[in-house]
Amino acid sequence: MFQRIRIPATWLGFIAASLAMCGCQTAAKPAHKQSVMAWRPVASWSGHDSQQTDSFNMDTGQWRIKWETSDQAAPGAKKFQVIVHSTISGRFVSVAVDHPSTGSGVSYMAEDPREFFLDVESSGLDWKVAVEEGSVVEQ
Repeated sequence: MFQRIRIPATWLGFIAASLAMCGCQTAAKPAHKQSVMAWRPVASWSGHDSQQTDSFNMDTGQWRIKWETSDQAAPGAKKFQVIVHSTISGRFVSVAVDHPSTGSGVSYMAEDPREFFLDVESSGLDWKVAVEEGSVVEQ
């Protein structure tokens, strides 16, 4: 035999509302993550004559050189070059910058992770050079 169960009217409203809310919800879409390159400062130098920088280590293999030159107001030819060398072997890697006057820019490097140093060749220009290492992060 069946027994009749009596449910209070206030409970029926709550149960109906709960079932309605569960039935109408759609699955939440996962947030779309975007990969971007983040840049971490490694070292910087400035000067007005030619200079060899200290060694610096690049762990990711993705890095950039930000540079800026300004005029010394000195007569004569202007020259600015940044040449990358491997610290381990001393070998030439790349001419990252070759600019004959005032200006600024960014040179991107993709090299196996290791230690590097820069040869900055300058005449008639004040200069600033900064090295930054890149790593991919998700936003």
